[in-house]
Amino acid sequence: MPPHSNPNFAKKRTPPPDETFEEANYLKALGEKQKVVNLKLADGEVVRGWIEYYDKHMVRVTRDDGPNLFIFKHEIVYIAEDGKKK
Repeated sequence: MPPHSNPNFAKKRTPPPDETFEEANYLKALGEKQKVVNLKLADGEVVRGWIEYYDKHMVRVTRDDGPNLFIFKHEIVYIAEDGKKK
């Protein structure tokens, strides 16, 4: 009996990588374009601005409606591009 027709045969799939190493490229592109983003933080707060600077541990968000912020990456749940104009 061929393995693909055996009900006990399970194909082993390679799990997706934990890290794609594309984060720096994405943050760099957002900063160069001064693309406005929404950052949702672990406490539920949403910060809107553009990413002026980033490093291994934090991002600097420049905002029009408030002071610029340094935010630790471990506090960011997600970053979403904002469709509205700056």
